[in-house]
Amino acid sequence: MRCDPPGKRIELAGVADLAGFDEIIDARSPGEFAEDHIPGAINLPVLDDAERARVGTEHKQVSAFDAKKIGAALVSRNIARHLETHFADKPKKYRPLVYCWRGGNRSGSLAHVLRAIGWPAAQLEGGYKAYRKAVMAELEALPGRIRFVVVCGRTGSGKSRFLLALREAGAQVLDLEDLAAHKGSVLGNLPDRPQPGQKFFESLIRAALHGFDPSKPVFIESESKKIGRLHTPDALLARMRAAECLTLEADIAVRVTLLKEEYAHFLAEPALLNRQLDCLVDLQGHERIERWKQLALSGQWDELVAELLVEHYDPAYNRSLGRNYPQAAQGPCLTLASPQAAAFQALSYKALQHFA
Repeated sequence: MRCDPPGKRIELAGVADLAGFDEIIDARSPGEFAEDHIPGAINLPVLDDAERARVGTEHKQVSAFDAKKIGAALVSRNIARHLETHFADKPKKYRPLVYCWRGGNRSGSLAHVLRAIGWPAAQLEGGYKAYRKAVMAELEALPGRIRFVVVCGRTGSGKSRFLLALREAGAQVLDLEDLAAHKGSVLGNLPDRPQPGQKFFESLIRAALHGFDPSKPVFIESESKKIGRLHTPDALLARMRAAECLTLEADIAVRVTLLKEEYAHFLAEPALLNRQLDCLVDLQGHERIERWKQLALSGQWDELVAELLVEHYDPAYNRSLGRNYPQAAQGPCLTLASPQAAAFQALSYKALQHFA
C-alpha cells in the first residue's frame, strides 16, 4: 500500500486491504453495481447509466476531448451531490476506499476530491477488474484449505434449519442456499428475494470463505451443481463432494410439517405452486401433475406434500446421493425427532461433538 498526505498523491490499496477502511465506495454506474460489487460496498456513482452511455457515445462519435468535457461536468455535479448528502456528516478521520472499473478516472476523481477536503481516502488499485480477478483465483484456492462437513438428507429433513442451529451453537456454516436466495429445487424460488447475479453470488462465497478459521470444520448442505439459475463454483463443489458427511433423517410427518412452514407462500397462493408444478410434467406425466394441482386447490396439503416427497423428491435424492456424495454412507446419521427448534438444537450439539 502506498500512502501520501491527503490532497496529494492518492493512496492505492489492494484487494487484501479491504478490511482496513471505514467504508467501501463503488463509483461505477448503478447497472455495473447491480451485476456485481464488493460485498458491503455502497454505490455512489459519479456517472449514472445514462450519463455513462452518453459519454461513451461522445467519445466514439466525436472525440475523446469532447467526451472528457461532458464527463467532467457530469462527474463534478454528481460528486457535489454526494458531498452534500452522503458525506455531509462524515468526521475528519473517516477513511473510505473508492473503486471503479479499472481504478481510473471515475474513482480517481472522487478520491481526489475527498482527499482535497481532508479525508484520507484511498483508491483500489486496478479497480473492480482487479477485485474480480482475485475472486476467481481465491474461489479456486480457498476451498482446498477448508475442512467441510456436508449435511445430507432428503427434502424436508430440515437441513437449512439445522445449519441455522449449528451457526447459533457457534459452528462455522456456509449456507449456499441463503447466499443464492433459492431453496435449490424446482419449487425453490423465494417470493420476496430475487436471486443475485452469478458474479455477486461468487463474491458472497469468496467473502464467506475468507471469514472462516481453517482449523475448524465448516458445515455446508449437499448442494448440486445448480442452485436455481446459479452455478456452484467448480473447486468448491469438488471439495464438497470429497468431504466428510452427516445425514439428517426425519419421518414423513415431520418433513411435511417443515415443508409446509418453509413454503407457506404456496399454501397462501396455490395457483403459484401449480404454475411451478408444470415444470415436472416431463418427469411425472400430465395425469399426476393434474392430481397434485387439484390437491393444492382443495387445500389437501399434507397429502400433496407427502406424495411429492415419495413420488418425486425421494427417488431423485436416492439416485443422486451415492453419485455425488459417496462419503454419506460412512458418516453419522442424526434423526430429527420433531420440527421444534429444541430438536434442531440438540442435533447441532451432537454434530459439533462428533466433528470436533
